[in-house]
Amino acid sequence: MSIAVKEHVVRTAVVTLTERLDAFNAPDVRERLYALLDEGVTRFVLDLRDVPFMDSAGMAVIVSLLKRAREKGGDVKLVWPYHEAARRILHLTKFDRVFDIAETPEEALQRF
Repeated sequence: MSIAVKEHVVRTAVVTLTERLDAFNAPDVRERLYALLDEGVTRFVLDLRDVPFMDSAGMAVIVSLLKRAREKGGDVKLVWPYHEAARRILHLTKFDRVFDIAETPEEALQRF
């Protein structure tokens, strides 16, 4: 008798951001997220609830993470920011059509 077992381990990380996601700190955020990818994390929940502002550099980090995660069979879910300025930029750039955006990290986790 031949028995084949193939185990699939899917790693998920909830990443909570609490400052502006802009050109000043985007490189550090990108570096940390890519390190998680290199460690085998393929599914991400980016908790943006406490992010007061995002610019194009910060949003580029999120898009880049989505692309890399999907290349590895993963995905990225977002959590809506509380701050209107950050929430508005997600609407204006149509991120709410590209990303699955939840109200809480727990809700986002359930959507995988």
